[in-house]
Amino acid sequence: MLRLGVNIDHVATIRNARGTPWPDPVRAAALAEEAGADGITAHLREDRRHISDADIDHLMAALRLPLNLEMAATAEMQAIALRHRPHAVCIVPEKREERTTEGGLDVAGNPGLADFIAPLAEAGCRVSLFIGHEPRQIEAAARAGAAVVELHTGAYCDFDTERRLAERDAELAALARGAALAHDLGLEVHAGHGLTYDTVAPIAALPQIRELNIGHFLIAESVFVGLDHAIREMRSRMDQARGG
Repeated sequence: MLRLGVNIDHVATIRNARGTPWPDPVRAAALAEEAGADGITAHLREDRRHISDADIDHLMAALRLPLNLEMAATAEMQAIALRHRPHAVCIVPEKREERTTEGGLDVAGNPGLADFIAPLAEAGCRVSLFIGHEPRQIEAAARAGAAVVELHTGAYCDFDTERRLAERDAELAALARGAALAHDLGLEVHAGHGLTYDTVAPIAALPQIRELNIGHFLIAESVFVGLDHAIREMRSRMDQARGG
């Protein structure tokens, strides 16, 4: 079955806008579990713009679902991950000026990632690298010792007008080739970034993909229909795309 990881970062974004204790990301995680999520994703950014250190403490204490901790490849973040030992660690590129993660890691240009990954893997964390679909990056991820790659679907989702359908089709085909290559190299394949009800089905239909991580759209949609309904609808569309 294709798994759904729900990213709760932007519950914390709303909370932080007013400096109140609510809405509580841990409560959102519990609701996500009830609605059918298979895991929870939280990105502890270096500038702590949404998820906080206390949030990670509380999630680790309260969650029954696996936690996927997204983080940059820094010594500070590695120490936090080694202290908590979450089920999964997803290493992402991070720039302070960006609104959200832009593009994938340059694994091929960063041979030191293997040394960064090793202690996390030894601590029992499944290490994922958030990358594009380029073969050189996928091959480098395998050499670096990652267990998982998460393919960046942002460009595919950005081609959202009729004028750009040919570009969307080309990007989808490249993602399909990347997923197949990663699978052939023994990597578990995940995907995420920018996925919505309208864009999820073709990605969910790619047979090598085992998990989708979706956050911003679900939190935005929950403003109108509630988090439970938003997650159940996404889960339904994913299942339909897989023939379920």
